[in-house]
Amino acid sequence: MLADKNYIVTGASSGIGLAVTKMLLADNAHVTGVARNVAQIDLGERFRACPLDFSLQGELEDKFKSILRLSPHWDGVICSAGIGQFAAVEQFSFQQMQAIMNINFMAHALLIKLMLPVLKKNKQGHVVIIGSEAALEGGKNGAMYCASKFALRGFAQALRQECAKSGINICLINPGMVKTPFFDGLDFKPGAAAENYIEVKDIAQAVKLVLNLRHGTNMDEINLSPLKHVIDFKQPSNK
Repeated sequence: MLADKNYIVTGASSGIGLAVTKMLLADNAHVTGVARNVAQIDLGERFRACPLDFSLQGELEDKFKSILRLSPHWDGVICSAGIGQFAAVEQFSFQQMQAIMNINFMAHALLIKLMLPVLKKNKQGHVVIIGSEAALEGGKNGAMYCASKFALRGFAQALRQECAKSGINICLINPGMVKTPFFDGLDFKPGAAAENYIEVKDIAQAVKLVLNLRHGTNMDEINLSPLKHVIDFKQPSNK
């Protein structure tokens, strides 16, 4: 059902976004991948790379409009890009607080805003937002990250009501800890056992399920969790 359909995927250069991109391409869809380092990836003739740094807020609107002009028809967008920074809220500078909200929330809100008129014209389409379990409950040292993910969840819930009459499906997927490079720069990671983390292919399969639903049926929200919640805290370096 995805063959020859045309999707935008943000965060397409690694982790969840790359897994979703590969899933779509395997089902013969066309993908425009948007990410800072996406130009380094060669995934074949049905993949178009659009390098873009989401932290450059002043450039995003023009860049997004240019991307949308690349095709006369779009079937949907999968919003996967994001950053994670965890600390007590008073340890963040205002600039760091802004960056988390801008990259995790505002950039995607802007892209979706610009894409909605295209999808409404077609009277169908999908907006799939990759949220987080952090959108369900706040956690210690996660005030800013949780705030950005709660914002996505509220945005998706409101958008679902606004778009229902236009035939557009809005779905939010909230994964728990996923085994990706997301944790490389953090002081914690999921436990090593297979039941302690989600794999990116699990989320890609959830996206596939959403995109293949009968038109008229909306999957509002999907929460994915590892079987066991185990966190490993990295030992500080002695260097």
